[in-house]
Amino acid sequence: MKAIIVTEPGGVDNLKFHETDKPVPTPNEVLIEVAAISINPVDVKTRKGGSLFDKMKTDIGVILGWDISGRIIAVGDNVTKFAPGDEVFGMVNFPGHGKAYAEYVAAPEDHLAKKPATLSHQEAAAATLALLTAWQVLVKEANLQRGQRVLIHAAAGGVGHFAIQVAKYLGAYVIGTASAANGDFIKSLGADEHIDYTRQNFEEAVQGVDVILDPIGGEVTQRSLEILNPGGVLISIVGGVKDYLQSIITEKGVRASNYLVHSSGEDMEQLALLLEKGIIRSFVSHQFTFDQLTAAHEQVESSHTRGKVVVTMP
Repeated sequence: MKAIIVTEPGGVDNLKFHETDKPVPTPNEVLIEVAAISINPVDVKTRKGGSLFDKMKTDIGVILGWDISGRIIAVGDNVTKFAPGDEVFGMVNFPGHGKAYAEYVAAPEDHLAKKPATLSHQEAAAATLALLTAWQVLVKEANLQRGQRVLIHAAAGGVGHFAIQVAKYLGAYVIGTASAANGDFIKSLGADEHIDYTRQNFEEAVQGVDVILDPIGGEVTQRSLEILNPGGVLISIVGGVKDYLQSIITEKGVRASNYLVHSSGEDMEQLALLLEKGIIRSFVSHQFTFDQLTAAHEQVESSHTRGKVVVTMP
């Protein structure tokens, strides 16, 4: 099969086509013929030599990627949820080695859900790592409740555009930061307020927030703490909560922590129902073919992508 590998950390030129053996599923895995994959900022970070790179390196290098949608062509002896021919999607083996940049992927059955027939493979692949992150942060970590005020930074991005929809589904009042060009977009997804971060400091535009989702880090994390209500929650998905912020966190009487998404077929099944009903939808702004994967990385690396970047397999 064809795969794209990285043998050494670096730029997009380090993404190379490689012929390798088709994976053989273990007893608890299924073998998927991949139809589409999704590209995330963590893919770019890992390609450049992020902490996951050395953990993932094999004798042929690293096959990046975790987000897939495709069709099952074989199942392991212990698999009970799926059968050959089923169309499935999910985030595979995160934060381990997903090996999604390939024509075939072996995946644990408990990392997957059946793809709703109403979704294309591209839409399904988009609704994996980013949507799981939004769901796990808001539902499981922040315990977002109806009527609470939530601030979502980078609200037009991959995680952000899903987080708006999850928060509205939960009955929250949603405030999103985004450029002026993306104001109408995030409101179309359900945001109640838009803050143009290029023209106004968000902490001057809003106060009294119960939950904050932080996909930016740095000084944005610290400034965000200042607008939380007592008892409020800030969750950073980029490690923005540092030790030096603990005095502020204690003084404010809030909770702040970092969070890393994890693979979960159970969560994917819940999200599949919401996607099938149209309560949550993917927005795919850029589609590339497998041989254009370097361009897909460059688009994600620009940090100015509305919604998601997806690659369609041959």
